[in-house]
Amino acid sequence: MSRRRLLLGGAAALGGIAAAPLAPPAAAAGVPASADSGTVGTARESCWGSTQAGVATPVQSFAAFVGMNLRGGMHRTDLVRLMKLLTDDIERLTQGEPALADGVPELAGVPARLTVTVGVGPGFVAAPGLGGTSIPHWLRPMPAFTVDDLQPQWSGGDLLLQICADDPVTVSHAQQVLVGDADEFARIAWIQQGFHRAVGTTAGGTAGRNLMGYIDGTVNPATGSADFDEVVWIGDGPAWLRGGTGMVLRRIRMDLDTWASVDRASKEQIMGRRLADGAPLTGDRESDTPDLDATDQSGLPTIPDFAHVRLAHARHRAERILRRPYNYQDGTADGRAEAGLLFAAYAADLDRQFLPIQRRLQDGDLLNVWTTPVGSAVFAILPGFESGGWLGEALLT
Repeated sequence: MSRRRLLLGGAAALGGIAAAPLAPPAAAAGVPASADSGTVGTARESCWGSTQAGVATPVQSFAAFVGMNLRGGMHRTDLVRLMKLLTDDIERLTQGEPALADGVPELAGVPARLTVTVGVGPGFVAAPGLGGTSIPHWLRPMPAFTVDDLQPQWSGGDLLLQICADDPVTVSHAQQVLVGDADEFARIAWIQQGFHRAVGTTAGGTAGRNLMGYIDGTVNPATGSADFDEVVWIGDGPAWLRGGTGMVLRRIRMDLDTWASVDRASKEQIMGRRLADGAPLTGDRESDTPDLDATDQSGLPTIPDFAHVRLAHARHRAERILRRPYNYQDGTADGRAEAGLLFAAYAADLDRQFLPIQRRLQDGDLLNVWTTPVGSAVFAILPGFESGGWLGEALLT
């Protein structure tokens, strides 16, 4: 009997053999700074709570972002079935247990801090049976930017599965299970796989570097702080989104061949940060706030007007976002290896927090010479769920 039939009605015919919902474990262990292979493999992240895991969670080493489009004829009742199915998968897989009727259950025993984060796009909330649903103004494709060369195979989508773990086999297995169980309801639009250094190769808590060599994700609100809550989580607006967040995924291709030929001093001027430690050109540590008014001996800005740091720097509190990027290297494009950054950003209001930054970057960032956004997708990350509940319950009931 298939996994789908088992959860969606087959269990009754077999005398109700489907297991009861999992209960949260007494403690969900994270990965210590110096972890051996056993600790890395068995570490678990709880999937239960008022917000979904995978946003505030410390960044894992590997990720797969899966965009799906709903199949024709999907109604609200179908989407309820889909979300209950995905929720059950997530509960089991994140705790190191195989999904029901898992085709390869041996691969489920290494959770490696697996998280699965589910988001919905504009097409999902427009499905029949959801008439009258209040939709946030930012849940739409991003406006066109002059630096974009967007390709349909990396853009849009009705449903997002963000799958992250510290082991690539764990990510792959979870992807196979989740996509297989969603197949009756949605088809794959795109899959984008990302990576950082593996756990244990750098000191715990060290920020990752992108393929240009720079530390990425420096300017983020502190997890668990009031700042983080203000920047990320939605506290008002549509009731079905409270406890969720907005997410934009930008696939940014990098011209690493020509970037490699740029001298080190020029790279630091282009970025506005030092390569060695990520500190701004006006500071001593990565965490130092850039001094955008500082000048050099010639009276010129120490951080140039075209520097990425200057243009990406929040002008006021409303422009802050959470950055959770991943590197990618995926085949070839135009006769060159295609590589770059899967820039995942989260904010309570993407129009208010993300758009002003992106507009400044398109107009003056010299880094645009070496980078080209080729994919863009926007999703509403659903609120979390408790044991016995399911994802999207407030939206679909």
